[in-house]
Amino acid sequence: MKVRKKSRSQLLHQYYKYTGFYSFIWQGVKSAILPTAVIVGILFYVNYKVINLNEGLQQLTQNLNDFAIFGVFLASETILGIIPPDIFIAWTKSTSSPLLYLAILAILSYIGGVLAYFIGMTIAAIPAVNNFLYGKMARHIINMQKWGGFLIAVGALLPLPFAMACLAAGMIKFSRKHFFLFALLRFFRFIIYGFLIYSALS
Repeated sequence: MKVRKKSRSQLLHQYYKYTGFYSFIWQGVKSAILPTAVIVGILFYVNYKVINLNEGLQQLTQNLNDFAIFGVFLASETILGIIPPDIFIAWTKSTSSPLLYLAILAILSYIGGVLAYFIGMTIAAIPAVNNFLYGKMARHIINMQKWGGFLIAVGALLPLPFAMACLAAGMIKFSRKHFFLFALLRFFRFIIYGFLIYSALS
């Protein structure tokens, strides 16, 4: 009896199932739903019941240079995503050109991920620093070795540490071409979250 060979997609599905990739995504989605709903809910409530957030954000940032805000955002997106990008997305709604500013944020976020990737590659060439961070980021690095580009895609789309995934990709010297392609999914996150947050602030 001839045994039918499994297709590449079937083998990949089997691999991701056995290595826990699907459960990892599901946990990420579950952990993302509640915070996203809470953030949007708070924005709705505050905007309609407490203070007009568009005016509040304008007053808060009127003494700050736009370039300074973009600089802080780029630094955050490069260094492990210290500040949630949702705060900056909400800020763009109060600017004179919201969609343009949102597009700039998306581009800077992508650039931040690329910088984190190259920082990871640089770290990999310094044994002492590499060993230290490898111990601190063991889980992320192991997951990157198992799932590669799909982990970058998940980090790009979900409220998971995108910069951390990019740093880990650089540390294991993940394919540069594939990294650039998977990281492009970051733009979709800004489209989706921009729509949700703009709706809450309308």
